[in-house]
Amino acid sequence: MTAWWRNAAIYQVYVRSFADGNGDGIGDLIGVRDRLPYLAELGVDAIWLTPFYTSPMADFGYDVADYRDVDPLFGSLADAKALIDEAHGHGLRVIVDVVPNHTSSAHPWFQEALRGEHRDRYIFRDRPNDWESIFGGPAWTQVEDGHWYLHLFDSAQPDLNWDNQEVRGEFESILRFWLDLGVDGFRVDVAHGMVKPRGLPDIGRGNQARMVGREPVPFFDNDGVHEIHRAWRRVLDSYPGERIGVAEAWAPTAERLAMYVRPDELHQAFNFHYLFTPWDAAELRAVIDSSLATAASVGAPTTWVLSNHDVKRHVTRYGSLARARAAALLTLALPGSAYVYQGDELGLPEVLDLPAELCQDPQRLRDPDSGRDGCRVPLPWTRESGWSDPWLPIPADWAELSVQAQQGVPGSTLELYREALRLRRDLEGELTWHDSPEGTLVFSRGEFVCAVNLTAAPVDFGLDELFGGEFGGELLLASDVPGAADSAAWWKVKCVP
Repeated sequence: MTAWWRNAAIYQVYVRSFADGNGDGIGDLIGVRDRLPYLAELGVDAIWLTPFYTSPMADFGYDVADYRDVDPLFGSLADAKALIDEAHGHGLRVIVDVVPNHTSSAHPWFQEALRGEHRDRYIFRDRPNDWESIFGGPAWTQVEDGHWYLHLFDSAQPDLNWDNQEVRGEFESILRFWLDLGVDGFRVDVAHGMVKPRGLPDIGRGNQARMVGREPVPFFDNDGVHEIHRAWRRVLDSYPGERIGVAEAWAPTAERLAMYVRPDELHQAFNFHYLFTPWDAAELRAVIDSSLATAASVGAPTTWVLSNHDVKRHVTRYGSLARARAAALLTLALPGSAYVYQGDELGLPEVLDLPAELCQDPQRLRDPDSGRDGCRVPLPWTRESGWSDPWLPIPADWAELSVQAQQGVPGSTLELYREALRLRRDLEGELTWHDSPEGTLVFSRGEFVCAVNLTAAPVDFGLDELFGGEFGGELLLASDVPGAADSAAWWKVKCVP
């Protein structure tokens, strides 16, 4: 029997913006529990929850002060346990975030370090090097006694020293705490950056300018992290039920990314190379082939993702809802595991006109245009939003994109996702490409055929000719009229050459 995670559809819940259970305008664990039936009906296999731990919220929970408790903003530890149990009752597995690269500056360990105690849990030195923070400015902050501490992100997020065995032991204990509570796995934040280059050498401005996504690579894609991931895999394997680890690893190549999912390491790694590929048939085919080949070389499944809480929504990146709908059918047809970011199923665009005074993302300090607030606007449940004074305003024109407006409406993006996720469960077999007109993609998996037109004009795929003059295909699903500009369609066929 195939392991569940090898072909799972996993839904990312950005807790703060998913659903508000107590009416304070901020999403919480009660809100997620209330919406579990919606997620089960959508057809996903698991949910991934962004951090809900005790935190000052300098980086919306990615600055953790207590890894074994829930911030009152999101509920209680009892709420977390109830959510895990109820999700399992709906047939949904639960993946939670773990943030091992850094803690909050409010964490008791760092408070001890500021007093000069156990500083070797973090990275302190007499003088800073030339490293820059992902959020802008120097990656070093000076403390009262004149020493400097490293923070690749905000100054409220001091980096841990993973050469310290106490740090390693503490995080294995944290993993066991949540596994004992029933979680099915972890998404590992900054999985590539936990181990720093020996000696902390200067990088030089040229190297710091080489970016993939939001992380500097390959400088921080260090081989030393793999020993840690192997140790974590042993922890995961010691529990029943196929508990998994998912790497948020920004690697410079697909080959480097595959190192994180070798048989004795983590189970999945986010495929950011696919996410950042433009709407172009040749480029998409190349990255799909590369992703499948490199993952297969280590016996791992490929993952596919179009959006998340750190990047501009793909409706906006691709330039239209039509392209986003076609991209969804392309993505969900590929072999491997697919991730759906909350709101993808509604066709939500990036919000580009949030008032500056409401934007709270510390990444905006680096570049006002790079802030992530626009992809974190709360989910519209009803035409009236379904929120009471949400922490970020929901655009009025999202009324017709709301769950209420789309639910049960044939052809809506929500129903397109539901049907695609339902049909996806029956997809089997390797991917085989077929010749098709320029600017298009056609591939089969067994009796299933996916055809995507990535051009601005209608095309005739010539499927009858392609499949021996007797295509006889049953149209299963389409984002638009098959062959229309920027569209995708699925067929079931009698035979595939």
